[in-house]
This record gives sequence, structure tokens and C-alpha cells, in this order.
Amino acid sequence: MIATRRHDIVLSAPRQLLTIAEYAALGPTGRGYTELLEGRLLMSPSPSLSHMSASGELFRIIKPQLPAHLRVVQCLDIDLGYGPPDGPGYSRRADLIVFHESAAERLAAEGGLIQADEVEVVIEIISPGRHRTTRLAKFTEYAEAGIPHYWMVDTSGAPSVQSCHLTETFRYQRNDETRGVFKTEVPFPVTIDLAELE
Repeated sequence: MIATRRHDIVLSAPRQLLTIAEYAALGPTGRGYTELLEGRLLMSPSPSLSHMSASGELFRIIKPQLPAHLRVVQCLDIDLGYGPPDGPGYSRRADLIVFHESAAERLAAEGGLIQADEVEVVIEIISPGRHRTTRLAKFTEYAEAGIPHYWMVDTSGAPSVQSCHLTETFRYQRNDETRGVFKTEVPFPVTIDLAELE
């Protein structure tokens, strides 16, 4: 049996596959973080200082450019909505997400996790050792969940963004990687000077 630590409380890893509701009931993570893959807890190390700095800068840059009906947050779980509510759950914790303000109201009233259909953009910062997860696994999972836009940010050299948008076949179309200044009009107008992430 594997033990995980949440807020200095040691929890034994569950023997059964977890639903999304059971996962949400575990509460916030202390050291490291978890995701839920087909009902199984996946532990990941806490992000590095440079990773969190880039995430903080992106949040600072994006927030004032958002229209009133959208909100941006860091490190929030997304229920990808695979399968029935009483079946094994599947959630990912994204570096940043842009979602509808109505979802914040629902979460305040009901609790639980943000739903994939409430999200407009998922932003992942590529960490060393997580290239395959970010560029392949999450690329596929977020598309299959129907999230309209996925931005992958690479800060390993000169910072870059590769933005992707959902097609009618629930696959992402990759746009060219952008360095310098990233500017787009969809799903909302935003300009990001990537040099600020260095």
C-alpha cells in the first residue's frame, strides 16, 4: 500500500479505482500533486521555481486581457469527463486554465472540479522529463475532452508557445511555434511578450 501526504496527513492509497467525486473529496495536495488517470492516483513532484515563475508571469500577463466572462487560474484540476460519474475518474491538473466565470459560481455553490466543457484554454508549461506527457498524452486527452484551445509553453531555451485549436474530429490542429511575441484573437484577444517568461 502506498502512502501519500496531504497537508501533513498521511493517506493510504485507495485499493479501489476512484471516481471524480471521491478524488475531489481527498482535498488539496500538500507536497507534490496528484492527477487521476482511469481511477488511479498519479503522483508528480512539485514544479520547479523556474516553472512556477513562468506560470506566475503568464497569469499576470493574461488576467488583465481577459473579457469579463472569462477567468484564469493556476494549478486547478479538470474533470475530463470520460465515462459515467460512478465509474473510474480521469482528471488532469493544468498549469493554467482559462474558463467561464459561470463555472466559478457553480464551484462555489456545488464544489467538485471544473468540467472540461467549462474550459476555453488549457496552458501547460513543458517541464524537463515531461515532454512526452505534455506534447502527446495531454495533447490527446484535452482534445478528446473537447477543450477548444491548448497552448504548450516551452521555456527550456528562448521561450516559445505552440497553440492548438480543436477540429471537428476532436483532434487538435497545431499552429506554428511562436517566439518573441505571441498574439492571437481566439478565443479572446491576447498579446504575450514571451521574453517576460525568461
